[in-house]
Amino acid sequence: MDKKLAAFERLLNIMDDLRSKCPWDKKQSFNNLRTLTIEETYELSDAVIKNDINGIKEELGDLMLHIVFYSKIASETNDFDITDVLNNICKKLIRRHPHIYGNVNVNNADDVAKNWENIKLKEGKKSALSGVPVSMPSLLKAYRIQEKAKGVGFDWEKPNQVWDKVKEELYELKEELDKNDNNANIEEEFGDVLFSLVNYARFINVNPVDALEKTNKKFIKRFQYLEENAYKKGKSLKNMTLNEMNVFWNKAKKEK
Repeated sequence: MDKKLAAFERLLNIMDDLRSKCPWDKKQSFNNLRTLTIEETYELSDAVIKNDINGIKEELGDLMLHIVFYSKIASETNDFDITDVLNNICKKLIRRHPHIYGNVNVNNADDVAKNWENIKLKEGKKSALSGVPVSMPSLLKAYRIQEKAKGVGFDWEKPNQVWDKVKEELYELKEELDKNDNNANIEEEFGDVLFSLVNYARFINVNPVDALEKTNKKFIKRFQYLEENAYKKGKSLKNMTLNEMNVFWNKAKKEK
């Protein structure tokens, strides 16, 4: 424990030095840091998907720096400091885990999640969905909306019910495509298909955000293989037929 406290104190002292002596750090504000924090979060996400343990460790350090940085800025205006931040999260964790710090009984992780959402509502949240950030990327937002609805008991019972919903939404999309006269309706039905697929992913224990990102990375590797091999043949993709490109693509599928 002493080593952990000493390491945290060291970071706090370095932050004090940077804020008082470094021209760049002196200029930073909440708004300046916001986009950088988002970037660091995505870098952590990339490291987790790759299972890059050293990368995870490094990116967690970067995020820890941001937490300390925001707290330092707030302390300068007497709004809050790192002590307030840590005490607040400790209080929240204790309050939202009555099965650990109280006399509530739970049987499994689902019970814990339901208790969590119910406690949030008792704390004054007007909606179970109010904690979903407006600016969250749409695919992740759909996943979190569904998770939070589940937390208060609004959910399908079985995976086959959700799969039937996926097929229903696909049929409705096809109907609008066949009409081909209202792009707004097509867009709406396409959105319904995506939302239902995200829902189904939850029921088969697949994180749709991670799944799509892994497919993105797979496509990038295969496409770059295609580009590299076309270049070796002295060809440009723009001047190749689709059949020619598919020869390299199929090789990429075997090798990647």
